[in-house]
Amino acid sequence: MLTRPADQAARFAQDLAARFGNRLRPVISPLMVPRFLAPDWPDAPYAALILTSETGAEAAARLRAAGRALPDRAICVGDRTAQAARAAGFSATSAQGDAEALLAHILGSGESGPFLHLRGRDARGDIAPRLAAQGRPAHAAIVYAQEAQPLTDAARHVLAGQDAVIVPLFSPRTAALLAERGPFAAPLLVAAISPAAAARADALAPTRLVTAGRPDAAAMLDAVESLISDPAS
Repeated sequence: MLTRPADQAARFAQDLAARFGNRLRPVISPLMVPRFLAPDWPDAPYAALILTSETGAEAAARLRAAGRALPDRAICVGDRTAQAARAAGFSATSAQGDAEALLAHILGSGESGPFLHLRGRDARGDIAPRLAAQGRPAHAAIVYAQEAQPLTDAARHVLAGQDAVIVPLFSPRTAALLAERGPFAAPLLVAAISPAAAARADALAPTRLVTAGRPDAAAMLDAVESLISDPAS
């Protein structure tokens, strides 16, 4: 069961099909949908954007199309976000990791800023204040909110059954939202993208829980494979 926003869930379903063929039957039920915002932020000669999600990259593209002045460069948390930023016309680099890797990347680069972090309402990591504490001026602007969504009828049917359901969870909030909709009759085999997501997934009482070795889609595919190979360990 794929609970990511629709476009990202569809892409991960394609990744699953490429790796596992017809061994899995994806059921897509996004638990969040983005609502884009148009906030104000202080005028400054920003050296670069900081983007910590693909949705943030989409928000940047929407803001630029609406006439907002944004820097051409984007420093991104991971490869997928960097790809989305490039597709939107930004010159993007990837920290190839999570929020901690992004901070280390910026601090190690010698860049002095100021930086503009376009983030979601429920973003984690406190990027801007932590950069500011290290003498790198940064401002955070909340440019989207992820609105909670109910489970689809197909998802509820699967979760009410007796067959095991593999659930890749790509964020702590998604794990929490799914737990709020439980409990479920089906045995749950959970792949969590991070220790924080895994901690929230405990509330689902999964039959098995594995945490991806890295916070990216490729590692999540590896985690799914481990659940398929040995669902009971």
